[in-house]
This record gives sequence, structure tokens and C-alpha cells, in this order.
Amino acid sequence: MFDLEKLKGKNIVITGASRGIGYEVAKQLAGFGANLVLGSRTAKNISLDGFSHAGRILLAEVDVSDEDSVKKFFQDAVKQYGSIDALINSAGVGVFANVLESNTHDFDRMISVNLKGTYLCSKYFGKHMVERKKGRILNIVSIAGITAIPGCGGYCASKFGVLGLTRVLQSELRAYGVYVSAVIPGAVKSSFWDNIDPRPDIQKMISTETLAKHIIYLLAQPEDASIDEVVITPPLGIL
Repeated sequence: MFDLEKLKGKNIVITGASRGIGYEVAKQLAGFGANLVLGSRTAKNISLDGFSHAGRILLAEVDVSDEDSVKKFFQDAVKQYGSIDALINSAGVGVFANVLESNTHDFDRMISVNLKGTYLCSKYFGKHMVERKKGRILNIVSIAGITAIPGCGGYCASKFGVLGLTRVLQSELRAYGVYVSAVIPGAVKSSFWDNIDPRPDIQKMISTETLAKHIIYLLAQPEDASIDEVVITPPLGIL
């Protein structure tokens, strides 16, 4: 059985923490007494209701697609806590359209946030972890990172890229005691779908609460074990 109590006092950074998966993971980690860095472009609006058992909390505005912003985010996190034990790259954006009808700006934005954002955060926090000879990085990929889904060209491209980057990070960092995992969920019941037309039946999707529990178990792995990839789907499959 995993010792979830070991999460108490751990310094954990989460991007995309203002809503959805990132927010739910933060809320559950707070229940275990973790110290949190909650990163988002709208961090000041993050509700801390239900975070009463957390250790310390730093709300930090960050645009993960901008290197200067990520660098400051990293520096502020280390200044606050001295060291970082884990990074969860959860910031993401999706706009869906057939490739031939898609908007190039939307494509660029998905690559910038989903792929470049994961790269930048992993780069800065990864260097810090290598210096400490320990740490965990969890990258939230998507089933769209291993499956070609019509109407999801830009999103699939960005998430396939995140998975490739994650595998490279695994091979580069594991010798330094830094473990990198790819979390590959199917459709998740969240605000991600609010602007999708037609909107799928979100009641058949994985709840953010359930997915967050899986992510937290990955963080609680014994030090002599690493899970490289985990695929988590709703009962009926991808959707």
C-alpha cells in the first residue's frame, strides 16, 4: 500500500491549477498537507475553499508558453520553498476542427501551451531536480497523444509531441534520480468541453476527482519505482 502521508510537507508545483484536472489535484494534495505552488494565468482567482489542510500555498501567475514567465515562475517557487519535489504539467488548451478547416492561430496556440509549455516547465524545474538528485515530473498528456482522432489535428499534434518529449525526459533524467511519468487520460468531465459543439455526453467521462486520485498515487510511488506511462479511460473507452 502506498504511504500517502509522505506527501505531507512535500513542495509540489502544478500548472493549469485554476480549473479542471490541475485544480482538483491541488485540492486533494492540500488534504494531505502538501505545500503547493499553483500556477495559472489567472492564479489570483483560484478559490482556496477546501484547502484548509494544506501546508503553505503560493498563487503564481504564469504563461507557460512564455519563457520569461516560466523562468520567473520557477524562481518564485524556489524562493518560496527552497526546493521543489514534484512538478505536474497540467496546463493545456484544445480547439477542435478538421485540419483543412482549422485556424492556424489555434494550432499555434495549442503547440505553444501544450507542448512548449511542458518543455519550458520541465526544463527549468528539471534542472533543479537534477541538481538535487531527486524529483518527479508528471506530464498530463491525453488519449489524443496516442490516438489519431478526426477533428483534433492540432490537439493531437501537440499531445503526441508531449508524449515524445516525456519519453526523452525519462531517458535523460532517470539516471539522476528524477522520474518522469506520462499520464494519458481518456475524456475527462471538466470545463474543457464547454465550448465544444456538439458537446459530448460528459456524464460518461472520467471525473476529475477520480483522475486526481490516480495522479496522486503516482506521486506517492516508493523511491525505488517509477511508472513511465499510465493510460486511464472511462468505462466505455475513450469517451
